[in-house]
Amino acid sequence: MMQARMKRQELLYRQDKRFHFVVTESALRVRRVDRGVMLAQLDRLVSLSTLPNVRSGSSGSRLGTPVGPRHGFWLRDDKQVSVETYSAALRLTQSAEIDLHGEVFEHLSAIASYDRAARAIITRLADDLAAEVSPGDE
Repeated sequence: MMQARMKRQELLYRQDKRFHFVVTESALRVRRVDRGVMLAQLDRLVSLSTLPNVRSGSSGSRLGTPVGPRHGFWLRDDKQVSVETYSAALRLTQSAEIDLHGEVFEHLSAIASYDRAARAIITRLADDLAAEVSPGDE
């Protein structure tokens, strides 16, 4: 599984591909892995945000949004939306579904911070996480 993820990430370095990510601060705060792994993931997001073919945004938790993401999704051009649920990986291809997810993405990208401001949000989260005392540190 890890090798498959690493293989998929190779796409990020292809200059003929363009990527636009928006991640909410609340999603970045959810911890499903230990602190060290989470710190590495945050570091990776900061690094990837500097690639010329990657536009990476983050919306701070202080921003209110009437259209909040209920789940993660990936727009694949104008042909498909990928959604992962607890029980299935969905591939939505109906134009109404694609349009709806496109509108949500446009809203989220309009309120997101980019470049240094986005990296500052991620770095602040990493600093907060690094400052936490874990049970083994006491």
